[in-house]
Amino acid sequence: MSGALAGGLGTMAGTLTDTLVKPTEATQQAVGYPSLFLLVVLGSLVPVVPTGALVSGAAVVALHQSLPLFSLLTVFGVASFAAFLGDIGLYWLGRRGVGSKNGSRWLAQLRERAAPERLAQADSKLREHGVAVLVVSRLVPAGRIPVMLACLLARTPLREFARGDVFACLAWAVVYQLIGVAGGALFPSPWEGIAAAVGLTLFLSTAPSLWRRIRPPRSS
Repeated sequence: MSGALAGGLGTMAGTLTDTLVKPTEATQQAVGYPSLFLLVVLGSLVPVVPTGALVSGAAVVALHQSLPLFSLLTVFGVASFAAFLGDIGLYWLGRRGVGSKNGSRWLAQLRERAAPERLAQADSKLREHGVAVLVVSRLVPAGRIPVMLACLLARTPLREFARGDVFACLAWAVVYQLIGVAGGALFPSPWEGIAAAVGLTLFLSTAPSLWRRIRPPRSS
């Protein structure tokens, strides 16, 4: 009797441990998708959160779900919609600063994050290609803010900015999700795939700025 009771308690303890240590797929989705949405929106408004790494990591987790295609499509939809909302929110806040005599804190932060030479390049590309340049800016590391600031200074209407930004966010979500899928396919463990995908994403994000810092100055 005591042996059966001990066995039952052991089974219950093992089940409880598995529930706490290994959350169910439904729990992962219930927590993961809203967290991904909020973090991508936040990262779009405050450009310090590595949103690309978040999408790549989420893609790895989705790849190991029971319905990977559905999970990947959900990650794509959540990430692209969140990025679009964050971009539109930041652009709206920046426009308030452009139209004000004293500017705004958001516009000042955008100016601080856009080097003069990058802003000049973004302005030139904007004049040449219009809002289509937003697609490339979302894929180039540190390219989003200079182009957004150029659009603000050119007083591009919000509707026109949104028309170009929706394609930019869709392309951005696809690229970083593919990085996650590649990382997840290389390793059997989800955590190994997440580490590989996040590491590659962070490398791609920081490599251009590091190269600009260490490369020798061009001779005149």
